[in-house]
Amino acid sequence: MPPRSAPTGRQRRLGTELRKMREHCGITVADAGAQFGADRTRISNIEAGRIGISAERLRALARIYACPDSAYIEALVRMTEERGKRWWEEYRESISPTALDLAELEHHAIALTAFQVVYIPGLLQTEEYARAVFGQTVPELSAIDVQRRVTYRMQRKRVIEQSPAKQCTFVVHEAALRMTFPGRDGQRRQLERLIEMAGHDGVTLRVIPFAAGAFPSANSSLTYASGPVPRLDTISLDTAHGSVLLDTEAHLEKYRSILRRALDISLPPPESLRFVRDTLEQL
Repeated sequence: MPPRSAPTGRQRRLGTELRKMREHCGITVADAGAQFGADRTRISNIEAGRIGISAERLRALARIYACPDSAYIEALVRMTEERGKRWWEEYRESISPTALDLAELEHHAIALTAFQVVYIPGLLQTEEYARAVFGQTVPELSAIDVQRRVTYRMQRKRVIEQSPAKQCTFVVHEAALRMTFPGRDGQRRQLERLIEMAGHDGVTLRVIPFAAGAFPSANSSLTYASGPVPRLDTISLDTAHGSVLLDTEAHLEKYRSILRRALDISLPPPESLRFVRDTLEQL
C-alpha cells in the first residue's frame, strides 16, 4: 500500500508518539529499523503518519524502545485499531484539513474544555450565529462556502449530544455574551441556546465576567482535548488560518495552567447560568 499523501491529525499524532518514544530511549531511525526488520524509510513514514502500523508491530516497537508505560502503550494500540470512515469524511473535498482534524479530535477526546473570549464556542453556536461569524471571514467566502461551513459546524454538535454524555466544559468571557454578531435579536436567540445547552448532561458552562479583570492568554481561543492518558492530551488553538494542534509536554503544561487560571476566576456553574440569563434580559 503506498504512503498516505495527507494523513489526518490522528494518524500524525500516532506517528509523533512513536517518534517521541524512540527519541526518549536514544535509538536512531536506522537502528530502530534494523531491530524492527524494516528500512529507515519505513520507520520515518510510520513516524510521519504516512503509513499505518498494526497493534502487534506497535507493541514490538514499544519493546525495542523499552517503554515502561503500559497504559500509554495500550492507548496507542487502540489508535491503531480504529477503522472505518467517520461522518466528517464526507467533507474531505470541501472543508480544510485543519477543520476536519478538529472534528476528529473532538470525537476521540475523553473530555473537552473550550475557552473563548470574543466568540460563543463553536459547539454551542446557533446556525444563525455561525453564519454571522463565517460572514466575517477574510477573504470573504461565497454563499455556498459559508453554508458548507455552517452545516459542518452544526454537524460537529453531535459530540455533545451523544450517549453516554462526554464531559464538556465551556469557559466563556462576558465579551462573547455581549458581542452581537448576528444582531441584537440573533444574540438573544444565541444566549437562549446557551441556557438550553447548559442543561445537557455532561455540559458545564463557566462565565468570566469583566469584573474578573486581566488573566493569562486573554487573547486565546482554544480547545483542550483530554486523551485516555495525559500524555495523549491535545490543544487546538484557533487562528485566522485555521486550527493548530499542539501536543508537546511543554505546551500541554502551559495550557493546563492557563485553563486552571481561567476556571479559578470564572463564576461557578449556577452563577454562570444566572449571569447569562441576566445578560439576556439586558439585551
